[in-house]
Amino acid sequence: MNKKKAVIKYGPNTFDILDDGDHVICAISKKIIPLENLNYWNVEFQEAYYSPVEAKQKYEKIRKKS
Repeated sequence: MNKKKAVIKYGPNTFDILDDGDHVICAISKKIIPLENLNYWNVEFQEAYYSPVEAKQKYEKIRKKS
């Protein structure tokens, strides 16, 4: 791991790397996510999640606001 944060554009089924790096940061837990393990993200908010647990936490947070 070269310890450089990547800049990512998240799409519906894939993501594009805009600036090279080897990881992104989870929007909820702030854990480091190696790009090879990046499986969960939100296209609308353009943020990554470490696991389905964090993705669910974000969903519940949004649902409570509406």
